[in-house]
Amino acid sequence: MMDRSPYSTPIRWGIIGCGDVTEVKSGPAYQKTEGFELKAVMRRDEAKLKDYAHRHQVEKYYNNADALINDDAIDAVYIATPPDTHRYYALKVAAAGKPCCVEKPLAPSYQDSLAIQEAFAERNIPLFSAYYRRSLPRFTQVEAWLKDREVGEVRHINWCLSKAPNAQDLSGVYNWRTDSKVAPGGYFDDLASHGLDLFTFLLGDMKTVKGISLNQQGLYGAKDAFTACWLHEGGVTGAGSWNFGCEHTEDRVEILGSKGSILFSVFDEAPVVLVRGETREELFIEHPKHVQMPHVENMKKQLLGEGDYLHPSSGQTALHTSWIMDEIVGR
Repeated sequence: MMDRSPYSTPIRWGIIGCGDVTEVKSGPAYQKTEGFELKAVMRRDEAKLKDYAHRHQVEKYYNNADALINDDAIDAVYIATPPDTHRYYALKVAAAGKPCCVEKPLAPSYQDSLAIQEAFAERNIPLFSAYYRRSLPRFTQVEAWLKDREVGEVRHINWCLSKAPNAQDLSGVYNWRTDSKVAPGGYFDDLASHGLDLFTFLLGDMKTVKGISLNQQGLYGAKDAFTACWLHEGGVTGAGSWNFGCEHTEDRVEILGSKGSILFSVFDEAPVVLVRGETREELFIEHPKHVQMPHVENMKKQLLGEGDYLHPSSGQTALHTSWIMDEIVGR
């Protein structure tokens, strides 16, 4: 079990990989969360690194990850690089004995994810993964409905996600998200991981997963079409389809229960909907400007020892999601 003893404040964070995701979604959350400071950033492109540090008023910047990780003025590290480097950097952070948050997915494969999880568990160091939907109010509302048994006994969950190829896909310009060496599942690795992780948060771990995956379009090296079925440990069945070569765009999740259903979207700005007979309740719960803010604030609760609080997105939960992804993609 992870160490729950409080760390001293402020906890000084460093970010490895200050790219797009850190501009608005995550980076500012480390600056705005009370008890945290964003002290240093690292990026190999020196011009972009200095620009980021200047714009975000970050005191230190490095183009060498080892220098940031081993800086005595850095207490914890957020890894926001593409997935194929997560294991490389995370093992260095574990060796340095510092808490770490790794962007999702934890790694491109279950075996790499396991290596990360074990390295932190062996040293009793907190490890988090940026599956931040577990902390967002829109989805904790769904969790509350389920806990209150608003739909009775949950029977089944279904997710359909379909998108058209974008301009970059059609142009052939390089995109690490569709590079099979970085992300064998392409957009599935990047997007479906969010939803599947959320489903285990809402309905419990999965014990059986079966999937089919292939490349239908031939636009890039990664796979682009997926279908799967699964069984949660509590007996809830699940099914999903994800296709990134469709004209029709859809993002629809439905949880079916013995007395009603819940509808929501994983990515679209849409209300969460509770249906019971002829009654339909819709709630639109806006995401915060910095969408990882609740996730980062929840890390603070654990690291600063607020009671026995444990963050909902740990290395262990992210490891389970990596196993699910491998079962579907066939890695």
